[in-house]
Amino acid sequence: MPVYNLIAVITLIPLVYLLYKNPGPFLYIVPSPWRWFMVGGQVIAAIVGPRALRDAPQRFRLRGQLSTPNTPDAAPLDIRGVYRWIRDPFLFSGLVIMVLTPFMTVNLLIMYLLTTIYLVMGSMHWESRLVAQFGDEFREYQKEVHRIIPRLKGYKKSSRKL
Repeated sequence: MPVYNLIAVITLIPLVYLLYKNPGPFLYIVPSPWRWFMVGGQVIAAIVGPRALRDAPQRFRLRGQLSTPNTPDAAPLDIRGVYRWIRDPFLFSGLVIMVLTPFMTVNLLIMYLLTTIYLVMGSMHWESRLVAQFGDEFREYQKEVHRIIPRLKGYKKSSRKL
C-alpha cells in the first residue's frame, strides 16, 4: 500500500507543476474578506485528515486488512473520533478543500473534477474492503453514518447482536 501511495505522488508531481505553469483562464476570484473565510475552512478541513489518521490506526494494519471476520488477525471494528460522524473523513476533507478554493481556473476545475472521481471511487473500493474485513458490523455502521456528509448525531454501537 505505501508503494502505491508513493507512485501516486510521484506521478502527480508533473501534473501539479504543469497546472502551476499554465493555470488557464480564471473562472472566478473570490474577493476579501470572503476569501479568508474560505481559506479558514480549508485549514479546518486540512486538520481533519491527520485527526482521522489518529482515530483509526486499524486502517493501516495490513494483516488486519487482509483478514476476514472471526479470524485470529481480525480486530473488532473500533469506531471513535471523527468516524462517529462521518465514514470517510479523508474524502470529506479533500472535497471541502477543493470546493473552498477562493479562485478557479479552467485547468484547476478539470483537475478537481478528476480528483473527485478518483476520491469517490477510492472510497467505494475502501469500503468494500472494510465490509470484507468486518462483515455485518461494518454494514450496520454504514446504515447509521453517512460516507461524505457528517451527521450531528454521533454513532453509537447497537446493543442488539448481529
